Amino acid sequence: MPEDLIKSDAELLEMTADIVSAYVSNNPVPVAELARIIADTYEAISKLREAPAPKAEEKPTPAVLITKSVTPDFIVCLEDGKKFKSLKRHLGTHYDLSPDAYRAKWALPSDYPMVAPNYAAARSMMAKAIGLGRKAVAPEPLASPAPAKRRKVSIKTT
Repeated sequence: MPEDLIKSDAELLEMTADIVSAYVSNNPVPVAELARIIADTYEAISKLREAPAPKAEEKPTPAVLITKSVTPDFIVCLEDGKKFKSLKRHLGTHYDLSPDAYRAKWALPSDYPMVAPNYAAARSMMAKAIGLGRKAVAPEPLASPAPAKRRKVSIKTT
């Protein structure tokens, strides 16, 4: 047995003895019931020493209804009710949550958006307009000009 546990049992017995002696000194108790009083007191004190049962975690209450948290122009944070076009940075800086942890905390589906739908569409159109998302087109090889006809060079010798 660990020494801490033995010390705790010794303290528990000492407390039991103090309580029972105080009770017996002020109340008339038959000798036959003394053993039962000691046992009941020891049991009650030992129950107090045990760690309390962990409380069931309360399910968090969202700031807004989950069904109303996604609108075309913004996403509402379920933690604080603030509106954002993009929620990821807010969750990371204020609540130290990743999008997956946020979804797990609020029991959201894995496809729950972190960006407002209209904002995502506007960014997508802008990216397509500048050519992102297209496969690179191989440049056409330059047509080599037909070889020039060679001129005959005459060399005069004297």
